[in-house]
This record gives sequence, structure tokens and C-alpha cells, in this order.
Amino acid sequence: MSENLESVPVGTLPPLGTVPKKMYAQLIRPERYGEPKDAFQEELIDIPELAPDEVLVAVMAAGVNYNNVWAALGYPVDVIGARNKKGEPEKFHIGGSDASGIVYAVGSEVTTHKVGDEVVIHCGIWDRNDPWVKAGKDPMFAPSELIWGYETNWGSFAQFTKVQAHQCLPKPAHLSWEEAAAYMLVGATAYRMLMHWEPNTVQKDDVVLIWGGAGGLGAMAIQIVKAMGGIAVAMVSSDDKIEFCKKLGADGVLNRKNFDHWGPLTTEINKGEEFGKWTKKAREFGKAIWEITGKGNNPKIVFEHPGESTLPTSVFVVETGGMVVICAGTTGFNATADLRYLWMRQKRLQGSHFANDDNCKGINDLVIAKKVDPCLSKTYEWSGTGACHQLMKDNKHPPGNMAILVGAEKEGLGRK
Repeated sequence: MSENLESVPVGTLPPLGTVPKKMYAQLIRPERYGEPKDAFQEELIDIPELAPDEVLVAVMAAGVNYNNVWAALGYPVDVIGARNKKGEPEKFHIGGSDASGIVYAVGSEVTTHKVGDEVVIHCGIWDRNDPWVKAGKDPMFAPSELIWGYETNWGSFAQFTKVQAHQCLPKPAHLSWEEAAAYMLVGATAYRMLMHWEPNTVQKDDVVLIWGGAGGLGAMAIQIVKAMGGIAVAMVSSDDKIEFCKKLGADGVLNRKNFDHWGPLTTEINKGEEFGKWTKKAREFGKAIWEITGKGNNPKIVFEHPGESTLPTSVFVVETGGMVVICAGTTGFNATADLRYLWMRQKRLQGSHFANDDNCKGINDLVIAKKVDPCLSKTYEWSGTGACHQLMKDNKHPPGNMAILVGAEKEGLGRK
């Protein structure tokens, strides 16, 4: 850390390896919890010290995800209060769980990275001394596992961020800084969902039903399925999103508003008449999938995240021995299913949460090979951090992924 350099303006980099005393960050504080447009405010704060296994990255661009809409609201978790209870003293939250940037300093025990490395950052953090991690087990099951920039502080909405060295992966050379900042959280989440849960991984000619095909997760899932030789059937909520999904490689796209059987099941499903009504409508949805894939060609995997409104249908339509894999509950958490289809046809309902280092390398390798595009839809200036999260909260954000410029200038206008 430089004794002479106090700070630099946002959009400006200090000399490589020179770390100022302070940095600008978009902070959330408890007294500002509420609408994202008001919760995020720029402040000048001290740059954090590094632990031996950490690196300091000058953030060139940061990705936008829904987790920091929740952080801004202070709901469903007061992220600052939760950390204060664990002994962390900061009365603020720096969000941001995606980033691209340049390594400016390394901890005393870091041998995998050096100053000047151009990196993308994944958001999986865990304690390297956790007995589970030391035993070589999947760290995503470790008690110490957390999501950087949401469950931890010092995320990417700042000029500098501190991360564990293993979180840093090589930046794909063909991408701009803002493109490189946009894909890792959703891409690695989708990759684990589709490629981790053996034997239910995407194989050639497998049908995969993808909910929210035009969203950040869905856009990644479509491309991963196609890269593996599968058949991608995307679900959208409006016809204006159909072409977007097809351009990504979707073999077919269905508008869920053309069907009316959504929502959780009730105990009425146990009555023959109600069972018949619901299954008739669910079969009509299944036939719509067949019109794309061929009769009897059901999804081997259903890529789920709406949850409450869609899970009953997902469990119904997935192939015998297939898997419904779910990473969220955007329509609600109280999901239901007709268990007769689950056990009699030996279907799998699998929860999935972010990704480990191998999963993250898997998606990054696909991006480097130009088989997956980040689907960057819009880039915001630094001052628009609150505004773009407000768009996401209000469900007015564009298809694909969004990014915020921090140290970089907009593509075509400055550093790339």
C-alpha cells in the first residue's frame, strides 16, 4: 500500500502494483435499507488488508445479480447485522459477486497469481482450514462456504476488492472488461446444475427444459446445453423474448402464458376429478415440448429456478430416471409435487447452489473457447449502480446480463 497515494478517481488506475490508502465504493448501510436506487451511495473508505491466501484486485467492471437487490432491501437477510454478530466490525456492505480486473497485490502465501494478472472472479469463498475442505471434499458442502459480495463484504462495487486466490480465473482475452464481468455467477451456477450431478449430466441429444430462457441463468444454460450437443427447449414469459433465445441456440421456445395450470398443487389433487383436470393440462404442456423434440422425447433434465409455480409441472414432464435441478425459488419457496410421479418413475429432485473451483473452470473454459457468450445486454456507468439494481428489482431489466464500469472505460472508448 502506497504511503503517498491517498486515492484515485473512479475510472482511473494507479500505477500497476501501487495500492492507494483509500478507495471509492458503492456502500449499503442499514439506515439506507430499502429501494436499491437509494440504498447504494458512493463513499471513500480505507482499502482492506489482505490475509495470506488473498489477492487484491483492481476492479475494471462488476456484474449485476439479484443477490444485491436483497442486500439493498435488507431482506430476507440483514447481511450487515449477520456479519456484525459474527464479530466483523464494518457497519456497511460492499456488494457485487461478479467482476473482472487486474491483480494489484497478493497475500504472503499466494503462489498461483502475480501482480498484473488479468482475471475474472468467481463468488465461492470457503475457509481453507475447514476440515471438510482439507479432506478434499466438495467445498460447496462445507460449513464455511459463503457467497462473496453477498454473504461476505468487500465485493466488486468498489475500486478494489479482496478475494481468495482460488476465486481468480484467467480473463478470456477476446472479451471486453464489461463482458468478462457479466457471466461467472450465472454461468458457473448453470454449469454445476447441468454438468455436476452425475449421472444426470447433459449428453448428446438430451432434451433439457430451461425455465427463464431469456434471463441470465437461462441464457447460460441454453449455450451450455448446445455446447454439449443437447436439445434446448427454453421457457419465456413473453413472445418478444423468443428470438433472443433462438439466437443463443434454443431448438424451441415456449411462452408459459399460453398455459394456465401453473401454481402449487393442493390436497385436492388426491381427488380423481381434480387429478384428471390437472394432468390433462400438464400433458398438453408436455405435448408442446414434443412438437419441438419429437413424440415421446421428454426432458432428461429440467433446469429449474421459478420453484413454487412451476415445480409440479417440471416433476411431471421430466423423463423417467431424469432430474429436476433447482437453484432458486423466484416465484416462491413453498413448492409441491405429485410424489407418485417422483417415486414410481424414479425421478430425481436435486438442489444446486453456485459452484466449486472445477465447475467455475468448466464454464470459463467454454467462454475462452467461444462456445458460451456472456450475453451482456447493458453496461452502466459507476453512478448507475443503484439504478440498475432498481431495474432488476422492478423486473424491468433487459434479457441477458448487466455490468457496471469501475476501472474501465466503455468498450471502444478506452482501455479494453
